[in-house]
Amino acid sequence: MHPQPVQRRLEPELLDSLPPDHPDALLSRRDLRVINRVMGNARWFRSVLASRVRPGERVLELGSGAGELAAYLRPVSPLFDGIDRVPRPTTWPADARWHQADINVFTGWNDYPVVIGNLILHHFDDTALRALGNVISPHARLLVFSETTRQRFNQRFWNVVAPLCGANRVTQHDGSVSIAAGFCGEELPHLLGLDPSVWRWHITSTWLGAYRLIAERRA
Repeated sequence: MHPQPVQRRLEPELLDSLPPDHPDALLSRRDLRVINRVMGNARWFRSVLASRVRPGERVLELGSGAGELAAYLRPVSPLFDGIDRVPRPTTWPADARWHQADINVFTGWNDYPVVIGNLILHHFDDTALRALGNVISPHARLLVFSETTRQRFNQRFWNVVAPLCGANRVTQHDGSVSIAAGFCGEELPHLLGLDPSVWRWHITSTWLGAYRLIAERRA
């Protein structure tokens, strides 16, 4: 018998309220790099894109931040662009597009048959997820997202392990909040409003708490 998931709950994350150069913000971003490496998120994205992105397709990463994931994925997907509310990273290639914009009001989706995101969609409430799906799905062919799995065990595991591993106080708080706002089962494609007659999807969850969605438009 599978454990019953807790109700999805969104709360503000501390990192979002801190200046970029705040000591806690710097330490938290360091922790996030470690977490992503341990969870194998970048390797998973690279494997998926290498096998599914078609020649000439542009990829858009939601919430590109400092561009670290993009730099890792660009060798397998050269037409790789980013969108975030922060300014263009200094290391972002001159020939790659950077959209400094709020995802909720972005209008350039028709350029992107492939849309990906790492630990970004749990920031969206149900209404915002449906709105995002409504603007992405008419143009996209492939959606690839890695998020958090919302389960009590994952929350308890995080609350014990994070302090033992020396995670910053912001990371400890935000990690718990992220899990509470995560997804389970086939929740994410339904929240995005993906029509199963138009889309087929595959969802996996790892023992480390990653929730991974690959959705492809049917031929």
